[in-house]
Amino acid sequence: MIAEEPLIKVGIIGQCRKVDGAFNGSYRLDDERSIEGSFAARISGGHIILYDSAGNEIVRRKEIYCTPIGDSTFTLFDVTIGVHFHWERTQEQTFKGTLILIIDELGDLVIINQIFLEDYLASVISSEMSTDAPLEFLKAHSIISRSWLMATLTRARTETKSDRVSFGTSRSAGEIICWYDREDHALFDVCADDHCQRYQGITRMMSGNARSAAETTKGMFLTHNNEICDARYHKACGGITDNFQSAWDDRPIPYLTSVSDSPALHDPIRTEADAERWFLSSPDVYCNTRDEQILTQILPSYDQETTDFFRWKVAFTRKTLEGIIREKSGLDFGDLINIIPRERGPSGRIVRLTIEGSKQTITIGKELEIRRWLSRTHLLSSAFSVTVEHDESGLPARFILRGAGWGHGVGLCQIGAAVMAAKGSTAEEILKHYFRDTQLQTLY
Repeated sequence: MIAEEPLIKVGIIGQCRKVDGAFNGSYRLDDERSIEGSFAARISGGHIILYDSAGNEIVRRKEIYCTPIGDSTFTLFDVTIGVHFHWERTQEQTFKGTLILIIDELGDLVIINQIFLEDYLASVISSEMSTDAPLEFLKAHSIISRSWLMATLTRARTETKSDRVSFGTSRSAGEIICWYDREDHALFDVCADDHCQRYQGITRMMSGNARSAAETTKGMFLTHNNEICDARYHKACGGITDNFQSAWDDRPIPYLTSVSDSPALHDPIRTEADAERWFLSSPDVYCNTRDEQILTQILPSYDQETTDFFRWKVAFTRKTLEGIIREKSGLDFGDLINIIPRERGPSGRIVRLTIEGSKQTITIGKELEIRRWLSRTHLLSSAFSVTVEHDESGLPARFILRGAGWGHGVGLCQIGAAVMAAKGSTAEEILKHYFRDTQLQTLY
């Protein structure tokens, strides 16, 4: 396992041609010169050109390291967060640590922040959740965020490239099954967006709770059989969490199995009738909360815009949904006739969904691909039932999806865990609930 706190590289911005920002204090370049104040970086002639606040060229290279002197920080303008999700927007973000500017294999500019793991972690937990959230919840989140990252990096550093599996695609007659795990980034360890873990620098560290949670759990990991856990998490399970293989590759992971989001057991979803009843119900589970005080404490401001996360409904006219599916899949189904769930996980999330059209019928999966095909951004989850309303000619006029939860549903339910903490549960009790047969170990 790990014996000391590592430095990690976080990809902040990729595939761009320019970036603007500011050095808040002095930064040292590779040639020992220093720079501070506003800066601009541009790609020209296969090199990165770094300009100072007066527009003077400071350095021209394919790779530029800017190392802080003392407690200096740097700010980047117009950083996009929530890429391709419904909360996508731009922010100004400030970071500790080293700024690295590098050119990728396509000739584009990539912006990287090199930082110690614990400093990264304090930002992650306050970027994923509000820093006003209960301390025991933030401690639990610190442990699983730290564990997920180190499990991922350990796997990346010990396995050969051919052994690592970060996505899967299976195409056969009438079926397309895709799943996406953390990307195997070539130039950095982890990205800064929801595709890995949200990381928004010290911009999000607005109170002492995040720092306190990281410091009191420093070096602490969730383990199973003496290995660091690949600890997954999501916003809201909808009452029951799901199994790892419902979202990713077909290998069971003992500590990533379905649990009820409550002290009482709820039966897993087995049939379409079960699913319809479940999505119309309001069970007494942790993530079933409309307490505005708790939600304000838990969720960052942009996540608070999503109010109906426990049970939700979306409706599409047939023409609208045909257009979305055509746009997202690149396939022409003709007239959309039906959408039929074929396989569900125990939380009710659809793993395989048949799209039936007048020109062709295809079954797709897994959960993220389903969410992607059926929305211009992403559906909140793949846990939904389908109701079809027909017109006088017998063609579908409207598709109504009634669903549950927010995210893939595997591992820790963030809203459920925060409610557990608000009701008095400790970080260890929260982790034992969502990750069965695991232990806590302090490794550095």
